[in-house]
Amino acid sequence: MSGLDAFVGEREVSSPEAMEDLGRSLGAALRPGDLVVLTGPLGAGKTTLTRGIAASLDVRGRIQSPTFVIARTHPALGDGPALVHVDAYRLGTDGELDDLDIDFAHSVVVAEWAAPFAAAVADTWWEVEIDRGWSGTGVDNACGTAGPHAAAMEDAAPRQVRISRRP
Repeated sequence: MSGLDAFVGEREVSSPEAMEDLGRSLGAALRPGDLVVLTGPLGAGKTTLTRGIAASLDVRGRIQSPTFVIARTHPALGDGPALVHVDAYRLGTDGELDDLDIDFAHSVVVAEWAAPFAAAVADTWWEVEIDRGWSGTGVDNACGTAGPHAAAMEDAAPRQVRISRRP
């Protein structure tokens, strides 16, 4: 495994910029063969964290949620590993993750929503769980009733991030 042992534990991440900075720090410690499983609700910061990882790995391409393509490979611009960004939300079985034919051994793989499938493709992996904090407005903005100001407050609320080594 890589040097992510230093990151194991829980921390509060105060902003999207801080989430991206955490990703840069994680990315500097990741090595080919590392699998990072991201878990958290929509809007928690999974893709923002991945942008930071990508910046540290110095890979090509804009990092965006791979929802409609399931997996997107970002080749290294230098001698480092490629980054494979996976969205496993629509996968039904671990076999479908394996069917993506990802080069796990030579890439850094960041897989959103892949916790149920990780054991099928790796003996060990890193799990990053992001809990979306709430600003305390007390307004349910999921139904669009809060207006743009309250929604922005919820988006800016701190996140709780737990990093662990699995299994």
